[in-house]
Amino acid sequence: MGKKILFVASECSPFVKTGGLADVVGSLPQVLKKNEEADVRVILPLYDEIDPSWQEQMEWVASVHVPVGWRNQEANIYQLTHQDIHYYFIDNDYYFTRKGVYGYYDDGERFVFFCQGVIEALSVLDFQPDVLHGHDWQAGLAVAFAKIVNPVKDMKTVFTIHNIKYQGIIPKDGFEELFNLPPEHIGGLEWNGLLNCMKSGIFHADKITTVSPTYAEEIKTPYYGEGLHPLFSQRQDDLIGIINGVDVDEYNPMTDPHIPANYKYSRVKKKENKESLQKKLGLPIDSEIPLYVMVTRLVEQKGLHLVQTILDEFLQEDVQFVVLGTGDYEFENYCYHAAERNKDKLVSYLGFDEALARQLYAASDFFVMPSLFEPCGLSQLIALQYKTVPIVRETGGLKDTVTPFNELDGTGNGFSFSNYNAHELLHALKYSLAIYHDSDKWSTLLKNVNKSNFSWKDSAHEYANLYESLQESFSLQD
Repeated sequence: MGKKILFVASECSPFVKTGGLADVVGSLPQVLKKNEEADVRVILPLYDEIDPSWQEQMEWVASVHVPVGWRNQEANIYQLTHQDIHYYFIDNDYYFTRKGVYGYYDDGERFVFFCQGVIEALSVLDFQPDVLHGHDWQAGLAVAFAKIVNPVKDMKTVFTIHNIKYQGIIPKDGFEELFNLPPEHIGGLEWNGLLNCMKSGIFHADKITTVSPTYAEEIKTPYYGEGLHPLFSQRQDDLIGIINGVDVDEYNPMTDPHIPANYKYSRVKKKENKESLQKKLGLPIDSEIPLYVMVTRLVEQKGLHLVQTILDEFLQEDVQFVVLGTGDYEFENYCYHAAERNKDKLVSYLGFDEALARQLYAASDFFVMPSLFEPCGLSQLIALQYKTVPIVRETGGLKDTVTPFNELDGTGNGFSFSNYNAHELLHALKYSLAIYHDSDKWSTLLKNVNKSNFSWKDSAHEYANLYESLQESFSLQD
């Protein structure tokens, strides 16, 4: 392909991560460079949260003045190369020397500065991208500014929606306070009387992507579109869903240093991991008992209201269940007391531990993910990597990656239910248990799980084709 692509994002593994966005921005450039011969670079804020070991490797590139309304802020630009990918970091003590990444009253202003800083940086970097690719609301204004200012001749733009629920809202009077744009441009930024960073990316981008084909359809509807669904009737020809992949080197049970027994397909090794986990968590040690796990944020989006309704009933079966996560008090409190009621069957680990998460993937038979909505989902892909059977609700990327097991023709790599209904979840759980105890059907299902492949290779090729089509359409316009 040979294209030059600049990813603009607010987080990226291994430097800073709060969720799946960081995994995408960390993994996709690697595959695009290796398989598609693209020169992909990434530009991020230089948060104080980034580990000093990374910051010590960074080299200063230049300083630029960044206008933020009447203010004239300074940004220092640093760079480093990691695993053959070039990263740029925009530094400003006032905006980014803080604990954490998001959650501040002035997050809107912080990312106005960042996006304006990206545009200013293009004048001093020795890299002129063919495509600027912004990720989620924090980069939406970079797409807008790129289109309005046109800092690089013939540069095209792509905007990827990772989760439309979070939109980056700024009061409308912030246009004069924070933006250095002629008033005719407010229409491309405003939505329902407020400035909306997500809307600005959707409105200005040449192409819009989201992280699964089903989610691309869902966000066109009022139920999933979070108020922005009318935009997609205007841009539906420019919207494409490309499923996220998983880093198959990072999440590899053959080499994972966190798990007691490494394996590829071996159920014997899976059982060894199960017994080790049972011992660690104080559960009765029995490699034959089916183990169900959830590794999740304890929030409504992840289906916790459904779990609350039916978990005690399901635990009357001969099963074990482990929940790992942290989140809303309501769900943490429920998980704690549910574990107290079911001491030999349920463990609730309220916190997050990466090593324990890997051990849960490796030890479990089933991974439960009954999400209210899920743009793509990474956990079900990791579960499949560790040869664990996912149980999901048919929404977003869960529907695109988990095919329900069909006893008649032996197809399917998991279990699913369609409506956001607790008893449909309970039925799926009990059905999975019946299949587990039918050795022939269970064996067939596991063979399908073993064949599941959601590496970044195919998805990266779709992105490469998208970038190529942008350049071709530009040539045709000429």
